[in-house]
Amino acid sequence: MIEFDEVHMRLGEREVLRGITAGLPERRVGVVGANGSGKSTLARLINGLALPTSGTVRVLGLDTRRQAAKIRRGVGFLFTDPDAQIVMPTVAEDVAFSLRRKGHSREEVDRRVRAVLDRYGLGGHADHPAHQLSGGQKQLLALCSVMVLEPQILVMDEPTTLLDLRHSRQVAELLRQMPQQVLVVSHDLPLLAGFDRVLVLDQGRIVADGSPEEAIGYYRKLMA
Repeated sequence: MIEFDEVHMRLGEREVLRGITAGLPERRVGVVGANGSGKSTLARLINGLALPTSGTVRVLGLDTRRQAAKIRRGVGFLFTDPDAQIVMPTVAEDVAFSLRRKGHSREEVDRRVRAVLDRYGLGGHADHPAHQLSGGQKQLLALCSVMVLEPQILVMDEPTTLLDLRHSRQVAELLRQMPQQVLVVSHDLPLLAGFDRVLVLDQGRIVADGSPEEAIGYYRKLMA
């Protein structure tokens, strides 16, 4: 469960979010809006990467202002640019990095790394240089490094922006299969087809909230 209660957010003199109130229990939630509407800021509030200027954000029953570190153990975050999350030289080492910080044994780390790489189609790339992967493979690697920690909630900020059509479809299929609650910020409107709920942000406010058909239809009219 993700909850926003009268959330306002200022960055310098600019008010980015204005009175956001919403409870999000659904399994698949999309967020759309024009550039500068506050979408990415909203996403970053969910695991305490940003804190509201006023109001409250609760995730998994915890207040991000007071318990951000505990929340981040249960919330995975995928950035637009996977290079921002790739920190180790090879694919397997990058996925293992997060687990080793958790104190797992070498055997357990190796087992979980192999399993997640196989699940997301990178099993044959374990020893490849991470930064020499294609854009789509890098995005899958970033996803593996998050999912190996088995988060309860996954937040994705523009996950298909840098991907070709084939890899965009692959990400869409993976989203349908994931058991976790997923919140996706995206300009890729077809990616959100079949989601449980879509929010439309405009100038820092939620201006539409409903099924993908209803919310995206409203957004198209707004942009026209």
